[in-house]
Amino acid sequence: MIRIQKTAWEKMVSHVEKTFPKEGCGLMIGSDGVVQEAVPLPNAYTGPQEDFFVIDPKDLHRVDRESRARGLDVVGVFHSHPDCDAYFSKRDLEHSCPWFSYVVLSIKNGRFDHANSYRPDFDQTEAPKEELTYG
Repeated sequence: MIRIQKTAWEKMVSHVEKTFPKEGCGLMIGSDGVVQEAVPLPNAYTGPQEDFFVIDPKDLHRVDRESRARGLDVVGVFHSHPDCDAYFSKRDLEHSCPWFSYVVLSIKNGRFDHANSYRPDFDQTEAPKEELTYG
């Protein structure tokens, strides 16, 4: 289960609505399955950003280091799916880490529609939905 506090949720939604029609992305910071902060990041993917996202490893390392200095952890990744549903794609699964939750936000016509969260297994063969609460 992952619970996203209101201010973090609002920041996530705002970021991915602003990046529409491209995929927006960022990291979720907190502890014990509670997201206290969202850190929007640029999509570092060099191909068509409507179809995929990449978080620069330097950004991940910086946010992780800064979070740990404050007693928090990177608990997951968020990204958007422009004009489609919030599912965990095969490509998402192939590039996932089993210790993170992945929140996918569906953005349709530039506005938030719905979201789902997924937790990949250690073999990266499946990513079952996990309970998601926000706001």
